[in-house]
Amino acid sequence: MNLRQYLRDNRITVVIAVLAIAAPASWMLQRWVAGAPPTNDFIGPPVSDYVLYTSKVWSYDVDGLLNFTMTAPRMDRRAGDESLYINAPIFDIKAKKPGVPDWQGNAPFGWVNKTGTLMRLDGDVYMYRPAYAGGPMATLHTSDVTGWPKENRMETTAPAVMTQGQSVMNGVGMRANLDDNHLELLHDVHGILYPRQKNATTQPVGHGVAAPAAGAGKAG
Repeated sequence: MNLRQYLRDNRITVVIAVLAIAAPASWMLQRWVAGAPPTNDFIGPPVSDYVLYTSKVWSYDVDGLLNFTMTAPRMDRRAGDESLYINAPIFDIKAKKPGVPDWQGNAPFGWVNKTGTLMRLDGDVYMYRPAYAGGPMATLHTSDVTGWPKENRMETTAPAVMTQGQSVMNGVGMRANLDDNHLELLHDVHGILYPRQKNATTQPVGHGVAAPAAGAGKAG
């Protein structure tokens, strides 16, 4: 029996055998020509357990005293680490000294860990403290702040501008202890300092002796 006769008599078996060989061969050829599939490196945000709208968060210090509040139009509680992702937070940091007003501020985005011991403020951060008997109005403008709410501490490596009455100081990097109203600029500090006034808003522009700041800048 020649090959032609064998193929004609067993054509069904031959077709099945050819398909069995051709299918994986075609797949392998396609993979070789197209290359390996692209790796998906994108890691999306964690899944939210729930979303809170027009909400408020309270944080208490180690002695159980209220020292931090935050309100926001939206907060997402994320699965896994149970942290809060916050849109447009507005916060109030309680003063620990009698007669000293609270620091108030806002930022585009915020994040607070599960225990409330660590906070992050992302984007432009603005803070404001009204004038009071012991000192003039003070403001702080910086970005990307890391804070420890229970300790009333915060810091950033970003540029920062501090004003206190008529005094203005600029620098790169800032750390603050708001328990004692101590703010410090760390690097490349410059600005104009005026003699300490109880309320700079009562002083005319140019009052006092102006002097450029050098080194680390501090405000009380």
